[in-house]
Formats: sequence, C-alpha cells, structure tokens
Amino acid sequence: MRDRFDFGTAVAESWKQQTLLNIVKLRYLDLPVFLDVGQIVSGYTLETGIDLSGQLAPVNRGDTFAGLGGHGTFTDRPTITYTPLTGDKFLRGLMSPIPTASILYTLQSGYAADFVLGWTVESLNGLHNRAATPPVRPADPAFVRALELMREIQVAGGINLGVEKDAGKDETTVAVFRAEDLPQSTLDKSAELRRLLHLPIGQVRFQVVTSPGRGPAGELAMQPRSLLQVLLGVGAFVEVPPEHLARQWAMPGAEIEAEEGSSPLGVRIRSSRQKPAQPYAAVRYKGHWFWIDQSDWRTKRTLAMVILLFTLTNSGEGEHLPVLTIPTS
Repeated sequence: MRDRFDFGTAVAESWKQQTLLNIVKLRYLDLPVFLDVGQIVSGYTLETGIDLSGQLAPVNRGDTFAGLGGHGTFTDRPTITYTPLTGDKFLRGLMSPIPTASILYTLQSGYAADFVLGWTVESLNGLHNRAATPPVRPADPAFVRALELMREIQVAGGINLGVEKDAGKDETTVAVFRAEDLPQSTLDKSAELRRLLHLPIGQVRFQVVTSPGRGPAGELAMQPRSLLQVLLGVGAFVEVPPEHLARQWAMPGAEIEAEEGSSPLGVRIRSSRQKPAQPYAAVRYKGHWFWIDQSDWRTKRTLAMVILLFTLTNSGEGEHLPVLTIPTS
C-alpha cells in the first residue's frame, strides 16, 4: 500500500516537471516530447538464513567454542515502462482545437469561467481573446469584460455552462441563464453580458457551438484553442534570461514586470542559475532553472489545468509504439 502512494506521488511530480519543461522548450522553439508511464511493476526479494557453528574438545582445553548467527536481505526493485506519446493520433490531438465539451466539463466541475475561457478560447461570439502566440495582440476590451461578467454571474449562480445528455441522444453543450431568485445586481450583469455577446435578452437557453464567428440568435459561438496554443500561451510568461533573449534563442513573450500578479492571467514562471529551494515544480534547461514558486497558486492552478486538458484531449491510446523499460534500484 505504501508503494502505491509513493509511486503515485512520483508519477504526479514527473508529470508536472514534464509539462513545465515542454512549456519552456516551446518558448525556445524546441520540440516538445511527452512520455507516458505505461507500467510500474514492483519486484520484491526477501532472503533470510541462520548460521550455527560449534566445536567439541577434550576437558580443560581452551579452544572449545560455539556460535550462532543470522542474516537477511530485502530488495525492492520496481520496473517502470515509459511509452513515447507520438504518432498521427497524438499529434492531431495536440494541434486540433480542444473539444468544446471538454472545456465545458471543466466549467461544470467548478473551474472559474474567466480562468478557463481566458486560456482555452480564441474567440467568444466574435469577441477575440489575446493572441496565444507572437505577434502579441491584446484581447478585445469587450472580451475581457465579458469574462469578468461571466465569472461574477457564475459565482452568483446565474449562469450554467455545461454538457447535457438526453436519453438516446448525443451530448449537447449549452449555456443556461437563470433569472429567478437572483439579486438585481446579478440580473443587470446578465443583461450586460448578453449585450456584449449579442444574445437575445428574452432567451434563457443557448446551444454552444464551435465557430470562429458570431452564430445565429439562439447559439453561443466559441472558437477553442488547441492544446499546443495553450502551451504556447503559458510559455509567453516564462522569464527568459536576458542573455538568451539578446541571442534570440527564444520567442518574444508577454511583458512580465517584477510585481506579483502583473500578468493578465496571473502566471509567472521564474528562472535563475541557482536551483530554487522547495519549488512547486522545477526543471533545468540550457544552464538555467525554470520554476514555479510554491506560494504562487495562480501559476500552480494553470499548470494543473494544462495537465487536465492534456488528459482530456489525449488521443494517443491504442498506438503500438516502442517502449523504454528502466529497472530501478
């Protein structure tokens, strides 16, 4: 039982480090590589033994003796199998738009609407998000305001974005506005949100569709980003060492000031030559350490969301690929 928890913790830590390393590598235009843990097989060996020795000699002889001894050996030698995630299915999953249902599932589970949509959506009913990759393009002010309103209404229980499934039918992605038992301030915010998104005031239920432009009156159009775009977007907030930027080793990124929380989505991936003490996640790349501070909950939340989206969009299953097996001691 203890091994199960230890292995689970080790796999979780390796996923954090692997994801962080690939975010940094993408900022440097390097190729991201993902390895999945295919199998962990524990092998135990227990050896025990008892040694007994003695000697009989005539009376009054001093060389009479007897001895008793024992020995034991315990060996725990697990074998870990790594599977490279590659191939057509995986690459299409990495570069294709994230399924709208996967985004709404995260909202249904309690994630903040402005946080999830700010990372995963390129446009919302024709309103454009900030560019995920250079050249940097700021978000439409109406897009930023719409996400703020959506979060506030979500907290008040005035809107539900999620996935519904009727008996015998396919899943339907919907946005439902509530009007009953809500304070007037929430109703005013709901009306403002509808105006920004060009949604009819009297309609309560809207189907969420995947489209880069504004849809018909009864639809809420959403253009999701790909997982690769999300990784590149997070990578824009990596603190690249000045000497690397001067040599043009890395792409231009978002402006990050020294103050905490200065980035639009509260993300900060730091860098230093010295290994940080007790970071949330840290990787070494090109002679520098890139890391996330243990107290930086916004960046920790973002990394966790990226790993969650990676799991939801992973389509590399079923590939028969080479495996790398490493016995550990």
